[in-house]
Amino acid sequence: MAGGDISGTASGSGAPPQAGVLEGVNPIAYSPSNPISLFIIQAIIVIIFCQLLHYPLRLLHQPRVIAEVIGGIILGPTVMMRIPGFKETIFPPASMPVFSNVANLGLIIFLFLVALEVDVRLFTQNWKAALSVGMAGMALPFGLGFAIAWGIYHQFHVTDLADGKEPISFGVYGLFIGTALSITAFPVLCRILSELNLLRSSVGVTTLAAGIGNDVTGWVLLALCVALVNNSNGLAALWALLCCIGWTLFLVFLVRPVFMWLLKRTGSLHNGPTQGMVALTMLLTLASSWFTGGLVLPGDPQNGLLTDLGIIGVHPIFGAFLVGLICPHDGGFAIKLTEKIEDLISVLFLPLYFALSGLNTNLGLLNDGVTWGYVIAIIACAFAGKIIGGTLAAKANKLLWRESFTIGALMSCKGLVELIVLNIGYQAGILSARTFSMFVVMALVTTVATTPITKALYPPWYQKKVERWRRGEIDWDGNPLNAPEPDQGTSVGKSGDSQIRRLMVHLRLDSLPSLFTFITLLSAEGTAKTVKHETPEGEAQDTEIQIKKRPLEVHGLRVLELTDRTSSVMHLTEGEDFYSLHDPVVNAFRTFSQLHDVAVSGRVSVVPSDAYAETLMGQASDVSSDFALIPWGECGSTSEDQSFPVSVNTTERFKSITHLDFINQTFEKAVSTCNTGIFIDNGFGGIAKPVDRPDLTRTKSAISLRNRELATLPVANKSHHIFFPFFGGADDRVALRIVLQLAKNPHVTASVVRLNWPENGEKNTSKTNTAPSVSSETKTAVESQDCTPTPPSEVIKQVNSDQDRAFFASVQKTLSEDLVDRLTFTDSDISAKSALTDVLLLAQQAVGQTPNNAGDVIVLGRRHAVLDELPAVASGSTVTPDMKRTVGAVANQMITTGIKASVLVVQAGGKGLEI
Repeated sequence: MAGGDISGTASGSGAPPQAGVLEGVNPIAYSPSNPISLFIIQAIIVIIFCQLLHYPLRLLHQPRVIAEVIGGIILGPTVMMRIPGFKETIFPPASMPVFSNVANLGLIIFLFLVALEVDVRLFTQNWKAALSVGMAGMALPFGLGFAIAWGIYHQFHVTDLADGKEPISFGVYGLFIGTALSITAFPVLCRILSELNLLRSSVGVTTLAAGIGNDVTGWVLLALCVALVNNSNGLAALWALLCCIGWTLFLVFLVRPVFMWLLKRTGSLHNGPTQGMVALTMLLTLASSWFTGGLVLPGDPQNGLLTDLGIIGVHPIFGAFLVGLICPHDGGFAIKLTEKIEDLISVLFLPLYFALSGLNTNLGLLNDGVTWGYVIAIIACAFAGKIIGGTLAAKANKLLWRESFTIGALMSCKGLVELIVLNIGYQAGILSARTFSMFVVMALVTTVATTPITKALYPPWYQKKVERWRRGEIDWDGNPLNAPEPDQGTSVGKSGDSQIRRLMVHLRLDSLPSLFTFITLLSAEGTAKTVKHETPEGEAQDTEIQIKKRPLEVHGLRVLELTDRTSSVMHLTEGEDFYSLHDPVVNAFRTFSQLHDVAVSGRVSVVPSDAYAETLMGQASDVSSDFALIPWGECGSTSEDQSFPVSVNTTERFKSITHLDFINQTFEKAVSTCNTGIFIDNGFGGIAKPVDRPDLTRTKSAISLRNRELATLPVANKSHHIFFPFFGGADDRVALRIVLQLAKNPHVTASVVRLNWPENGEKNTSKTNTAPSVSSETKTAVESQDCTPTPPSEVIKQVNSDQDRAFFASVQKTLSEDLVDRLTFTDSDISAKSALTDVLLLAQQAVGQTPNNAGDVIVLGRRHAVLDELPAVASGSTVTPDMKRTVGAVANQMITTGIKASVLVVQAGGKGLEI
């Protein structure tokens, strides 16, 4: 530790060393005059440990607090501090007050965030179930805790006391143990429910409402317990509790109205908090914490009771919690305020606090059978009290037994709130180091077990069964109660008139223009019909009337990412349906669809990113969709954040592994659901967006020196041309039906090329409808070959089969008269070696010939048994095997070549596989 003193020279004169290690100073030595150096090292170690542990635990759906506590336990006397010199070097006792102060400051602000997350309206709207489940879920574990406290008190409390220290009364001890066993971790509960997609279910609503009441009641009991410990007699504790109640009333009836007036005056209530209002809120939090404070002086908490450093001597976290409760939730203020401060607290301050809990945990003290017997008994009481009490109360509210057991299991979650309670008890001298470690084990076990128990009791298949049963669709045995509706979509049938009647679209902000255009082309238009009737004079007269067809049903779903952030969870707890009604993207989609005579529904779903595909296909199944349309994002990302749009070139747009995985998962789940299409926009709707960021330009005229943005004129040519190469197979048959429906729009023309595979494998060059000559640029692109083959795709149907020939002939025969002039059918022979080259040349000749139209489209089937085994034709862009496996060989060829048209990749699914 030489060189650690940097206060001055040996003689006491002169400046301290300024060159650090260059002058022999130990960079990690603790110095009271410069404690920040060692604190930075401690913080770095804690954050690294917590992040490394969180990655594997996240795969097991465990909350972040588990990683933070386990990290602290590893760094503490259980593991790392057994290494000689580790504690004296990294966590010396003299440095712990600084570490503890920063951790407790983070705890104060975190409790403020916990209160912000509590929406009392959820409790008041479901007060009957919340009150019964919450009280039953507290009464039974409180009684069991009080009972087991008798044995713990006499077995450990007296024997573990430091010399000269007086034991606290059993009443206070039992009150604390009962509170510790009866409390529920509301923040962790919200995250578990959101990850399991249970927030909108009866189980989630009941659990959250009960958790709010449970949480508030637990903090009141804890305040009472701490007040009894901090004060020498019961009368002083009563005064402290009354002062706490008075402070609460002062905040609610005097401070809150003034605070609300300031929020409205500054526009912070609806536009988000200004910097000044954030500062005022933090000042209120700190002032309230100081008023309710009662902190232990730096040193060993076992050497004495708490020393009152606040006004009423309860604990600073109660003041912070009260300020969070008076903050309004109107206008999303609570969410926006949380977004301002949550990351710094969750990444830096909170890990320090829970690591401090781990540093105080010494599992080596649990060294005999009696101790472990009490550990098991504490865990059993924690589970039994919550599960039995919560289950019986939930069943009394007419929930199913399985739902009731799930609510009881969820209420047993302890999480970070339990650890905060335990740390308060440890600082107050209620718990010894041994009993503190015992209860930390209980908190970890109950938190870790909550998610797997809930999954086992209330799996997704059971949730869907209960929802359908409550809607009256099935009886309890799963038998349908109502006759199924006749199929109106692309179903089994030979007629080419089968159409998409129910469309499910994935709403993305960056893809709205192309989605609007696609819906316009699909929507049914009125048809004229001539009817005869007699005039009053008795003469026959023909009259033309407009017959309106059944409107297209479009169900939009906007999927937003659910993250670990508190604000993200608050979006769900405060009402997913509310956001569905007020989301601007969904409302723009509803308005456009209704103006175009389309029956429409739209909602927002907030789910983890790895559940996007399941959520979309679940929505398609729920609405019995005929076709699901998934747009490919402009940036090639599952995120649609456009707050700062960035330029992404063509190759980067199709290289994101995360987005490719999302598309692959969507296709996989769509096989059993419905026909699905991935739409890759390239100027569809007449809106061409530059790929790269435009150069800065300066214009000057005699009229003005300012730049003027000229208004873009409406698209004069609203036509679209569709090119579709028919290879055969289920995907191509479904794609052909979609082409036929799009071609019914008078602005659409289409060319369909049936590609034949001669038996000898060679192309018949005598055909007159082979690919025409193209530019030298395209020739150069197709002549160079990439010899790296990719694995073959799944073989769905053999191409060029008798079924394909019969289907194609049936479509041509049943073609309506109004489509004959706009739809052309041709044949072309191809060979395996030149298949991709031929298709590319045909596409180059068919699309992009009218640059000023509203955008051309190439429609392609995704899976082709023979083509997917062929090597790709190289182009100016890098060909990626992942992209080929995702959209198929033909679509990959079109995209990487940079063809001037949008691409729709179709996969057959559900009944579409039977066509």
